[in-house]
Amino acid sequence: MGDRTSSDDITIAASQIFDGIAVHGPGRVRISKGRIESITFGESEPCASIQLPRDAILAPGFLDVQVNGGGGVLLNDEPTEAGVRRIVAAHRGAGTTGCLPTLITDRSEVIERLAAVAPACLKIPGVLGFHLEGPALNRSRMGIHPEAEIRVPDRRDLAAVKSFGGHGRSIVTLAPECVPASMIDELIGAGLRIAAGHSDATAAEVRLAVDRGISGVTHLFNAMSQLNAREPGLVGVALEDDRLFAGIICDGIHVDRAGLRVAFRCKGRDRLMLVTDAMPSVGTDDRQFLLQGKQITLNESRLTGPDGTLAGAHLTMIEAVRNAIALIGASLIDALIMASRTPATFLGLEDELGRIAPGYCADLVAINSALEVVGTWVAGVGSTNDATMASHRG
Repeated sequence: MGDRTSSDDITIAASQIFDGIAVHGPGRVRISKGRIESITFGESEPCASIQLPRDAILAPGFLDVQVNGGGGVLLNDEPTEAGVRRIVAAHRGAGTTGCLPTLITDRSEVIERLAAVAPACLKIPGVLGFHLEGPALNRSRMGIHPEAEIRVPDRRDLAAVKSFGGHGRSIVTLAPECVPASMIDELIGAGLRIAAGHSDATAAEVRLAVDRGISGVTHLFNAMSQLNAREPGLVGVALEDDRLFAGIICDGIHVDRAGLRVAFRCKGRDRLMLVTDAMPSVGTDDRQFLLQGKQITLNESRLTGPDGTLAGAHLTMIEAVRNAIALIGASLIDALIMASRTPATFLGLEDELGRIAPGYCADLVAINSALEVVGTWVAGVGSTNDATMASHRG
């Protein structure tokens, strides 16, 4: 993890506290030097620094492992510290306290530019690492990724990609059938987590890759070999193998309601992760942007390229939480776990994030009864939506 920003000691009082396992309350969470010092339960005391509205629940902050952009910025276009700051800021108000800014398939020099600024970016509160989605993808499942840049990494690419193993908890999405097994070993050995995606792999190829250490699946159901009667494909293995964590875009566009429910029943809240796959339009009023020369258009929450191909999502984590409840039928607790504790476990940060417990990072979100974010804190440094707070007082 990067450096955490400290603040003066604060105490947050809430009528309900979801600690990552169960809902308790009323209670108070005391924060000191960016860490949770203690949790006490009972009626609120007037000495609390922050008193949440009576209908608010305090929960672990959301963790998003796939964020292409936000605030008008696509990471590929601005692989800079300033660009990352704008992306993080665009998602913070929607409850995301930790994320992996995501670079989709691009030229070697773009990967190297991001690698050069990665150490500085890790000092930005909320940046946990990076997600390199490509370039080792299968062209038959490339989606919106630029075909000309899809490739098996050469030594130059590999050196840049491997450097991210030392930059937080970074992950690489690749098509396991398109790279030599030794490359998977090399990337994992460098400290990276590997996810299968944009892949046409057979079930046998996926299982071999999982045996070598692949632990994730990128945007389940999308851009991958599907489940058939005699060839389960990547989807079938993802649903069946409990070693695999799977991210899913819960916007009602990328995956049908039935598919969402099947995924939830098969994987459960401890292996299914809510992700946004968010694009630059999030946090703006923009209806169009360019993605590596292609015009992407937003129409009724659907982002598509000129040929109608889906191009990421216009989605925030609080919307994904609401959709998980409405479309999957998940409980609020289930949805919150899929948005926080499960991605923390996938990233190996289960002792740091995804819980409200003594010693954990004070990365928190407050949500009212309308499932709106009314406040976020990253390592104890908080911001509140004063208008929403005010409208739910009393």
